[in-house]
Amino acid sequence: MPFPIHRPRRLRRTEAIRNLVRETRLSPHSLVYPLFVCPGANVRDEIKSMPGNFRWSVDRLVEECRAASDAGVPAVILFGIPEKKDEVGSDAYDPEGIVQRAVRALKKALPNLIVLCDLCLCEYTSHGHCGVVKGTEIDNDATLDLLAKTAVAQAEAGADFVAPSDMMDGRVARIRAALDARGFSHIPILAYSAKYASGFYGPFREAADSAPQFGDRRSHQMDPANQREALREIALDVEEGADIIMIKPALPYLDVIALARREFDVPIAAYQVSGEFSLIEAAARLGWIDRERIILESLTAIRRAGADIILTYFAKEFARKLA
Repeated sequence: MPFPIHRPRRLRRTEAIRNLVRETRLSPHSLVYPLFVCPGANVRDEIKSMPGNFRWSVDRLVEECRAASDAGVPAVILFGIPEKKDEVGSDAYDPEGIVQRAVRALKKALPNLIVLCDLCLCEYTSHGHCGVVKGTEIDNDATLDLLAKTAVAQAEAGADFVAPSDMMDGRVARIRAALDARGFSHIPILAYSAKYASGFYGPFREAADSAPQFGDRRSHQMDPANQREALREIALDVEEGADIIMIKPALPYLDVIALARREFDVPIAAYQVSGEFSLIEAAARLGWIDRERIILESLTAIRRAGADIILTYFAKEFARKLA
């Protein structure tokens, strides 16, 4: 038999040709940089389980965001570490809470930087859970009122997006109604729509000091075994007014990202979470992997699966490389 006419290797022969026919392209414009903000001044406290990531005081946070913006990162998402915690997470919706102070400082110094605010109570509650606890259970509906108050406080501070990550039922509708009632109908909601009860969050919980003091979060975060349920959660959030939906974590749930991309026409975000970051860093430090190659490959996989936006701790570094 004659050799086949089709030779796919023709289009892989040189780097220039590979670039020409590449199907999936990464851009700094799709990156969001997660950052942790804490009380104090001149604080740059490295997170042991997330090398190269820090808890920043507001003054140092502005410097880091300026560096990220200069590198080409268009957006950051803020997670707050309050000075004091209580049972109802009051610092989350206090106008002088840590995230609200950080947002005001960032919008004053870097008005063109897109600032997203994570919207959850777990970092602010003394028990470490994502809502109001009654007995040993989270009271879903009582939590909605506090989430709505937090969204309004973040919007009043100047946030460009609010990003509810709590996974309470009905929270997108309640937040949308509260924002609209206070004159913030222009503020979009990026909803953590399919947030799984994942083992990949460990380093984040150290960074944000947000581990639950009892029990776990499986009553509200999704079962990792479920795929169809994710589509239902996403559909409910879109129906309630979510402008962007997110799948979290990213790499272990590429199938969910791909399914969501086929089913929904809204922008899709995916969060390459702390455990994904730390696994790469740990293996690279042991010399087991090519770090830069793995970063590129993992982010490309998330984009290829269908994510329009990627939240990643590699954002600043990778934006520089893409530039």
